[in-house]
Amino acid sequence: MNAPLDAAVAKRLQSELMGLMMANLEGISAFPQPDNMLSWVGTIEGASGTAYEGLTYKLSLKFPSNYPFTAPTITFDTPCWHPNVDSQGNICLDILKDKWSAVYNVQTILLSLQTLLGDPNTASPLNGQAARLWDNQDEYKRCLLKHYKEHQI
Repeated sequence: MNAPLDAAVAKRLQSELMGLMMANLEGISAFPQPDNMLSWVGTIEGASGTAYEGLTYKLSLKFPSNYPFTAPTITFDTPCWHPNVDSQGNICLDILKDKWSAVYNVQTILLSLQTLLGDPNTASPLNGQAARLWDNQDEYKRCLLKHYKEHQI
């Protein structure tokens, strides 16, 4: 059973949804589940010129009841082979942790994740193998595409 949605949180999420739809940004989208405004499904496409170009990833966005004062929990539903993503889809991104600010929104998060795909922080990896291969982009892309194809539904 879903907890009652605070009116201020509902208004903020509705506003973010409208802003995201109006921005019509290429390669990112997100929509709430029909029965739960605190649970969204997002997609990001790898940016052109990166190893992730042409790949699309589905994300789960879970908003806390005190959003935007606490960051949402974002995970990759599509398995993502990346230095800053673990095998369960958890993401190491500072704006989702200690650098979170209430001024961030869904659009900011999705754009940051899209950027992270092509510009990882290899100094603090969740996937050590991906981090080690990052500097060898040919080998990295080979492993990335193999992983992506193996996990397509």
